[in-house]
Amino acid sequence: MYESFYGLKTKPFSMLPDPDFLYPGKKHQMALTMLEYSLMNQAGFCVISGETGAGKTTLLRKLLTNIDDDITVGMITNTHQSFGELLDWILSAYGIHEKGLSKVDMHQRFVDFLLEQYANNKTTLLIIDEAQNMSVAVLEELRMLSNLNSEKDQVLQVILAGQPGLQETLRNPALTQFAQRIAVDYRLDTLNVDEACGYIQHRLVTAGATEDVFTPEACRLIHAYSGGIPRLMNLLCDTALVYGFADQAKTVGAEIVNEMVKERMDNSVVPLINVKDEQIVQASSADDINFPWINPEGKTGDSKPEQGAEKKMRGSARNNTADKESVKQKSKENSQSTIVAIVAESQATKESSQDSGAQNKTDTPAKKTGPSGQRSGKSSHHDEITATEGTSK
Repeated sequence: MYESFYGLKTKPFSMLPDPDFLYPGKKHQMALTMLEYSLMNQAGFCVISGETGAGKTTLLRKLLTNIDDDITVGMITNTHQSFGELLDWILSAYGIHEKGLSKVDMHQRFVDFLLEQYANNKTTLLIIDEAQNMSVAVLEELRMLSNLNSEKDQVLQVILAGQPGLQETLRNPALTQFAQRIAVDYRLDTLNVDEACGYIQHRLVTAGATEDVFTPEACRLIHAYSGGIPRLMNLLCDTALVYGFADQAKTVGAEIVNEMVKERMDNSVVPLINVKDEQIVQASSADDINFPWINPEGKTGDSKPEQGAEKKMRGSARNNTADKESVKQKSKENSQSTIVAIVAESQATKESSQDSGAQNKTDTPAKKTGPSGQRSGKSSHHDEITATEGTSK
């Protein structure tokens, strides 16, 4: 809808967990590094937790794009009990599930699958998203499956990703043995204001932006209203672009963001933060020196380039005033020429008067019967005055 208007190739703030848009900030980069480290070192259990919309699923998708061919991956995205038991989820994740199998049959099928992968020099990785829904009993069953590992190698590796409730469940004394097998436990926090500005600019650049779309103040307001949660930031930025497109505004400023948020907070169930007036003032008065401006090369930097909208406005202003400036310049030149001519005329008249006075004293008859050259000179002077008056008019 608004992509071509803002010079974008695709939507920059989609709600889908696209790994290409993963923000390489310190927190997300650290989480990704920890996950990759755990795979390289054959860790048994890894836990990634964070608030809803913090980017856990996007992080897992990014991890999958970097996984080697010697790892067989199964992913579970729904852990609600109404969808079956743990072994049902696992066999379905690896495509080896069949109807009518007993629990013993399902267990044996999974064991055979692990041994087959191990015989082919492959490690089996199980990723469980939304793991906060798993009960203590289910987590304990998962721990028992990990006992299938050989003495030297990890046949099965498990990554759990979930909301903060997952950590609370794992602190249950009944899961002490499980907790002791967790090699990586990382909490993905929300973004601070600088990270939020970098997040917005990164997604715009990834979508093809070559100039700034949001002002620094607008980015800071979006961080304040969203609390630094990436998913809410995506929602606010996407809606703000729609508002900006409706207003035909090449740059989305604080006015558009405030208008959009006010309408959404009044008529929507989106859990935005009720920002106080002093926070709005702080967002508008903050220093922009470290803001990651977008340059024409499609990258971000610390120096502010001349924006396309500003170029157009300045170019239009220059075009609109060019004729006026030309007229003013010509008028000024004509006025200066007229003044110079008048001064020259005055000076010539004064000198002529002085010469005439001297001649009257010395040779009065010569004045009456003066030579043709003097009369020609007077006529020429008269023509100059006439020409000067015409220029002045």
